[in-house]
Amino acid sequence: MTIPSLPLNDGHTIPQLGLGTSPLDDEETADAIVAAAEAGYRHIDSATRYGNETGVGEGIRRTGIPREEFFVTTKLDGEFQGEDRAIAGLAAALQRMEFEYVDLLLIHWPKPWEDQYVSTWQTFEHLKAEGLTRSIGVSNFKPAHLDRLAAETDTVPAVNQVQLNPYVLRLGEREYHESHGIVTESYSPLGAGAAKLLREPVLSAIGERYGKSPAQVVIRWHLQSGLVAIPRSGSVERIAQNADVFDFELDAADLAQIADLGGETGNDSDHTGH
Repeated sequence: MTIPSLPLNDGHTIPQLGLGTSPLDDEETADAIVAAAEAGYRHIDSATRYGNETGVGEGIRRTGIPREEFFVTTKLDGEFQGEDRAIAGLAAALQRMEFEYVDLLLIHWPKPWEDQYVSTWQTFEHLKAEGLTRSIGVSNFKPAHLDRLAAETDTVPAVNQVQLNPYVLRLGEREYHESHGIVTESYSPLGAGAAKLLREPVLSAIGERYGKSPAQVVIRWHLQSGLVAIPRSGSVERIAQNADVFDFELDAADLAQIADLGGETGNDSDHTGH
């Protein structure tokens, strides 16, 4: 199985399905990556805040698969905003992973009240030019924050990683991203909390027709919607199941029914963070 990729605005590509690693620790992360690699994943999402970057590097080495075949993301949070703090932040992350570069570096939060995300982005541009990250992007940014980056810097983010699922559709943000060449990446793609989403009868009914679980139906919805999805799990079985979504296709009625779960509020909900 080969997971499809989407083009980024900088000439690179991003696999459409990845492994989310929050809140796994280093050992759990390494084990999950080995299981994910066996299931066909090559995209791993982490963050300094998660405290598992050492496990990311260890897990990838344990697979025996060359580093360059993986797409690795990490994120730097508020501690590394402003005054070129991201330089040391990425250096420390690379040291923990024992990598020379990451494929995607994200600003974890805009934190607009601190007014440092523009200068942080300029530091990210420098890190990209130095080859320490191949692509740069953001997480939890609103269109207003992206507009300011466009006005004051030279690089459009390759990705905006936001909480997105059939309950939280982000239609306005997705439209903005598409019109500006930004890939939308979904964290918590199966819903947050106690997985209320996966108990929706409509998902069970759709899944029964295809012989798939509600989670597989939702992941397929993300993929057919042109999104990148990074479901998180430490379970070998669920990791494999989440990747077993390329032998069926939802029809237009299925897609509409799933999107209807968002209702009126699904389009405008605030980010809850990750």
